[in-house]
Amino acid sequence: MLRIHGIIGQETDPAYRGRLHSLEHHDGIELLFVPPEDAGRKRFRLATDRGTDCAVSLDRDEELVDGALLYLGPDRAIIARFGAQAIWRLRPATAAAALKLGWNAGNLHWRVRFEDDCLLVLLDGPLADYRARIQPLMAEGEVAELADV
Repeated sequence: MLRIHGIIGQETDPAYRGRLHSLEHHDGIELLFVPPEDAGRKRFRLATDRGTDCAVSLDRDEELVDGALLYLGPDRAIIARFGAQAIWRLRPATAAAALKLGWNAGNLHWRVRFEDDCLLVLLDGPLADYRARIQPLMAEGEVAELADV
């Protein structure tokens, strides 16, 4: 378990932006999705999107906001996000389509999970940006979107 006390800053702070950008390129950013019922609490325990168990405690005068930088180490950072992780659920039509989709997801460094015959893409940005990257697969009917987002 990683014990986190206090908020270091915001992910948009110029003092941290360069370091966070470098960590993004090395797959070192973890997101801690804070459900609405925990947003006002000063102590809570949650796991990041990568499974890191975090025990978070805040001082009385600190307020957790979306984008709060909670941990910054040499090889990773943990950033708070409010609400649930947005997920884009895709189902390939054939085994060949699944290989193409998997290749694209890996090449684009998408964070994914697998559930039955579906690929679940964990969205870090606008859905339209993700759709644009695999539009040919979708247009040819090789990949279908399922309602999740």
